[in-house]
Amino acid sequence: MSVHVVRTSASTVTVSQDSGPIDRGYLRTVQAMLKVVQMVCLLIGFLCVQCSRWTDYTAYSYFVVVALYDLIVIFIFFVVYVFRVYRLMTCLSWPLAELIHYIIGTLLLFIASIVAITKSYGFSGLIAGGVFGLIVCVLCCVSMWSSYKVSFVTQSTSSTV
Repeated sequence: MSVHVVRTSASTVTVSQDSGPIDRGYLRTVQAMLKVVQMVCLLIGFLCVQCSRWTDYTAYSYFVVVALYDLIVIFIFFVVYVFRVYRLMTCLSWPLAELIHYIIGTLLLFIASIVAITKSYGFSGLIAGGVFGLIVCVLCCVSMWSSYKVSFVTQSTSSTV
């Protein structure tokens, strides 16, 4: 009489799904979708400003520079997380770097959007670019909030000794 033993392991399923250069699990997360929407809105805002007539060169150039900066940096973070570069470059705290980028980038984009809207002189391209910039600011705040939730826990002051 022969006995057959069959062993199954969940790790083989995980390894087969984890193989490959692209992290498909990350692409389905809210963070990845927010980054894609941010990049699309920044690109639309950039194109609106770039293709419009403008009268104030400083408002135009400031918005273009800030929008391109944010677009490039968000794309870099997207690529880092999709291709798992953060596993290779452990010398940098990627969540902290992303948080610092979101804080600085959102503040600069908010200022650039307000300047573009106020200095638009009624040109719809600058107004639309500024509105898309403000939409990206809201999306960046949502992304920061969903990634870096801070929970406040109340502690009891009574001591039982």
